[in-house]
Formats: sequence, structure tokens, C-alpha cells
Amino acid sequence: MKKKYCIAVTGLNAIDSPGPGISVIRGIRDSKDFDCRIIGFAYESLEPGIYMHDIIDKTYQIPYPSSGTDALMERLNYIHATEGLDVIIPNFDAELYSFIKLEPKLKEMGIKVFLPTLEQFEERHKVNLPKFGQKYNIRVPFSREIFSSNEIYGLSKDFTYPLVVKGKYYDAYIAYSAEQAINYFGKISSKWGLPIVIQEFIKGTEYNVIGLGDGKGNTIAAVPMRKQYITDKGKAWGGITIEDKDLLKITDSFLSQTKWRGGFELEMMKSPKNEYFLLEINPRIPAWVYLAVGAGQNIPEAVVKLALGEEVEPFKTYQTGKMFVRYSWDMIVDLDDFQKISTFGEL
Repeated sequence: MKKKYCIAVTGLNAIDSPGPGISVIRGIRDSKDFDCRIIGFAYESLEPGIYMHDIIDKTYQIPYPSSGTDALMERLNYIHATEGLDVIIPNFDAELYSFIKLEPKLKEMGIKVFLPTLEQFEERHKVNLPKFGQKYNIRVPFSREIFSSNEIYGLSKDFTYPLVVKGKYYDAYIAYSAEQAINYFGKISSKWGLPIVIQEFIKGTEYNVIGLGDGKGNTIAAVPMRKQYITDKGKAWGGITIEDKDLLKITDSFLSQTKWRGGFELEMMKSPKNEYFLLEINPRIPAWVYLAVGAGQNIPEAVVKLALGEEVEPFKTYQTGKMFVRYSWDMIVDLDDFQKISTFGEL
């Protein structure tokens, strides 16, 4: 008989900038090696995944990362006492710090995670990317952090327009003037706080690599993708797997040097000179992970196995020419369900 695990997953929003949770769950459910009970962790009552009862068995609201680790730990104690969690897979940048800090306590409770170390998490921050690129010999655009919109008018000393205005966790906009940059500064900082990252604009074609490192320098999984359709927020709404030895070489080098532990995404730009620039490193599984599953590398399943201490053989191949096309549809749900999750924090 196959083992059955209770696995909690965050990132249940499925808006125009979707969370990875639903795709991660689909990959886990595809596993032929184990059965699972899926517990959703939600922050808001209108996250669509809450109401997808065909793939999520039960959902609990958890406190926002800004509430601190004590509030999160208290909530996890209650959920674990009820459900008996085996693995938690966090899927948002902003919540990773809390789960990384709590990993020793979770381990004592019998709950496993497979996440980067705090040092790895901090080192790849957007504000630290220039030092990161220099340390690991990876080409990155010039960037600097700012803390006030007043600093924008002085950017002409180091930058030419257009330039990219980025939040410390999410959001990035191309500004073609100081006025636009100021507008984006206010828009992003009000949502994600300071600092704001100003990055050199690299013209070219966008590529992404989804991967998984075992924490020992080995590449467990790596699938490169070229964006086919991009939203106004810069998110891939369609993409295709490609064969690119240079991208895989960059990924292997990144993993062997940093000994990255867990899932990640490399956002790359290929210049007209065929040079790859690393725009940022997302320290968790991206929302398009199910494309990797469809191409033959079930990364969510591998994350569960690694978290449980199982040996996972590295994926050696993947199918090129596999595409994903994202879509949306209207779910019809009962008001009673909405009231339950809003009132009691679980459904």
C-alpha cells in the first residue's frame, strides 16, 4: 500500500498574478508513489483555491507574515493538532522568512519543510544581486536600492531611461521618465515597503528556469522556458519549454556554488548579443511549475520526498516544445462557504 501524507500548501490565490499553490498541488496529486491529504493555507477569504474542493481537502486561514512568527506558530500548533501535518510547502517570498526561522520547531513537531537556509535566502535578495553576481560570476544588470522618491532625480548619474523599478518582494515596472519612476515608487512602496530597487533595463527576450537543488550542490531538476505571453505585470501567461545548454549550465553553476536547498526560479534576459543576464532569483517554486510536471519533471513531488528525507534521483531529461497557456474561469460557490472561512478561519 502507498503511504499517505498530510501536506499543507500556501499560495492559493489565482488572480492575474497567481500564486503557485494550485499548480504545486496538481503536481503532488499526480504522484504515483504516495497518496495525500491536501491542506490549504490561505490569507484572505477570497483566494480561489479555498473553494476548489476537488483538489484541496480542507483550508485554514493563517496570519499574515507581518504578524510575526509567534502568531504563525500558535496557528500551526492548532492546525497540526487537528490534521497531523507531515509537510508544509510555502510558496510566497514574503512568508519564507517565517517558515525558515520556524524550521527547527516544526521539525520537533514532526513537520518537515525543504527550504533554503536563511543565508541563502538573504544573499539572493534583489538589493544584494550585484554582490551575488560578482561572488558567483553571474552576469547581472547594474542596480541600486533607494529609500526615498527624492533620490530618483539623482539616478541620471548612474542610469539612463528606461529603467526598471522593483519592489523588494514583488512587482516590477519599466519607467521611461523620472515622473513615471516616482509614480511606480509610490505604488510599490505602499504595497511592499522599502527599499525600492532601481535596475538597469536590459532589452532582449525573457527566459525563466525552474529548478530544484538538494542542498548539497546537486541539480535535482531544471527546466528552461521562454515566455510566450506576458501580462502587464510581467507575469508569464503562456510559455514553452526549450532546449538551451547555456541556461542549464548557468543553473548548474548556481546550484553547485550556492548549494541551494529547495525550489527556485531564475529570471533571465537574453540580450541581442546573446548574453544572459540574471534579473532576479525567486526563492520558491514559481506559479508555472505544472509546465515542468507536464514536461517530465515533477518538482512538487520531489520536494515532498526531499522534505521527508528520501533519496531523489536527479531528473536527466525533459520534453521540449511543451507549452502552458493560463486561463481563468468563474467558480460558483455557496455564500455559506465564504461565511465559514471568514468567520471561523477554516473550511
